[in-house]
Amino acid sequence: MSRTGISVPGTLDELMTPEWLDAALSTRYPGVHVTRVTPGPVVERVSTNARFTIEGDIPDGLPPALCAKGYFGEVGRGSSAAGIPEALFYRDLSHAIGVRTLNSVWADVDRSTDHGVVITEDAVAAGAVFCDALDDCSVERTADLLGQLAVLHAHAWEYPAIVTGHDWLSTRLQFLLNVRGLKEISDNFDGPNGVDVPDDTRDAQALLDAYRRIASRSPGAGWTIVHGDAHVGNTFLDGADRACLLDWQVTQYGPWAIDVGYHIASALEPDVRAANERDLLGHYLDALGAAGVTTVPAPEVAWDEYRMGLVHGFFLWGITQYVRPEVIAQLLRRLGTAAEELDSYQLLTAVR
Repeated sequence: MSRTGISVPGTLDELMTPEWLDAALSTRYPGVHVTRVTPGPVVERVSTNARFTIEGDIPDGLPPALCAKGYFGEVGRGSSAAGIPEALFYRDLSHAIGVRTLNSVWADVDRSTDHGVVITEDAVAAGAVFCDALDDCSVERTADLLGQLAVLHAHAWEYPAIVTGHDWLSTRLQFLLNVRGLKEISDNFDGPNGVDVPDDTRDAQALLDAYRRIASRSPGAGWTIVHGDAHVGNTFLDGADRACLLDWQVTQYGPWAIDVGYHIASALEPDVRAANERDLLGHYLDALGAAGVTTVPAPEVAWDEYRMGLVHGFFLWGITQYVRPEVIAQLLRRLGTAAEELDSYQLLTAVR
């Protein structure tokens, strides 16, 4: 049973019934009475994303166009635990933090099956445009998204006790090293995906060693709730053309710079990044202060953290296999170039 008291559906057919939707949605929207459910497009990968619309007595504030995300397919059932952090983020934190993301109307996890399901407003129907690493991203959009990362980070920056009792927010940087590593990075670096990575950073063992240093750092100043996978492809523009975050499977307690360095270096072409990264970092620090953080890092301290933090993203794409090759190649080139130009490996060797 879930915390909301509503059973988490095991199949998409169960979710798409007026009876189940009435029970689930009434936990936030009393008086809802769904009389008809019209299925829409379904995207089935590891997770299942299913768009649908509801009719009936729909209270103010409840969008009739919705999207459900869960692990309903044969492939997805074996990976359902990966969705726990995302479902719990939407259930427990997204509205409290106020970060711009998908508008969730119900989310929960069945702890007996480790199946998490999230129902959100259908962002496409609301006018959203999802971003892609192959698209051009402006400095202005990058700055807007950094402001949202500051809102997210500020929530627990000076209040680490917020994460106490939330085991799903435990630091999982070390865990990644147990899943994939040298083989996957070598496959990418030695194949077409690594062709445009600079020679100085196209070294699988060096990247693995650098990431081990990030993962071994102890919690301290600047650790907070982070997105964990803040590349440009995990963002979208809402109907008001504002930058927003999505895909919270890797959210955890960690250092702020693994989000900020990763996002800037993944979003911008190397020459644009190099010309604007100090200003963008300053914008993020200003946004932290505006969000109420009183212990904002000094600029030069933040600069070194930024230089190290982007290696997190470089490692994640180094171990990535089941994404379009052109996307992997693009992000490896951008992140690898940033790591080379900013001497990220060398800095991680010197600083623990």
